[in-house]
Amino acid sequence: MRVVIAEDSSILRDGLVQLLELRGVEVAAAVGDAPALLAAVAEHRPDAAVVDIRLPPTQTDEGLRAAVEIRRTAPGTGVLIFSQYVETKYAAQLIGDGGAGVGYLLKERVVDIGEFVGALERVAAGGTALDPEVVAQLFGAARRTSALDSLTPREREVLGLMAEGKSNHSVAEQFGVSERAVEKHIANIFTKLDLPPSQSGHRRVLAVLQYLNGREAEANHHGTTAN
Repeated sequence: MRVVIAEDSSILRDGLVQLLELRGVEVAAAVGDAPALLAAVAEHRPDAAVVDIRLPPTQTDEGLRAAVEIRRTAPGTGVLIFSQYVETKYAAQLIGDGGAGVGYLLKERVVDIGEFVGALERVAAGGTALDPEVVAQLFGAARRTSALDSLTPREREVLGLMAEGKSNHSVAEQFGVSERAVEKHIANIFTKLDLPPSQSGHRRVLAVLQYLNGREAEANHHGTTAN
């Protein structure tokens, strides 16, 4: 797996490079700003990019805007947002725009490099890897669209864990049930969200995206109403 890193803190950037290389990950470039990130992706065509949200010069959303641009110009490159901030509006936009291969982890909650590399591998392979705190804020207590309203509380929990990139086995262990029971929940989710078997290769990702897009649409609706 070949990656590029965009992180303005030189200490954290160098640390990530060393830790990833020790795990056999090839770091093609490690940069400190958004233009250098876009140039590195164009040059190296990595499997994934690890991107901080707040990069120079304004330290606001340069990294996130660069991530959206990567999804547009290099759709085969996975994007893993690695930040200390939860930006739910932009996260929903990034995931909705880019489709598969997007992750969002919080720096303060990543304590195991093995889990981080695993998340990076899932994103590079076209999966998702979302921190539970990000999932909680994205999925929240807001009203869903009609199709999502039809999900039971347990099905919503299962879908949230799917968004985190959990396997059926991991979900079963967390709930203390059999994998067959989890498979039944997931089958019900696919049916209620109108995702036919012909899309089986991507139905997990499509289910997560439909959930996030429903949340984003409602947020936009509330914003328009408030204005």
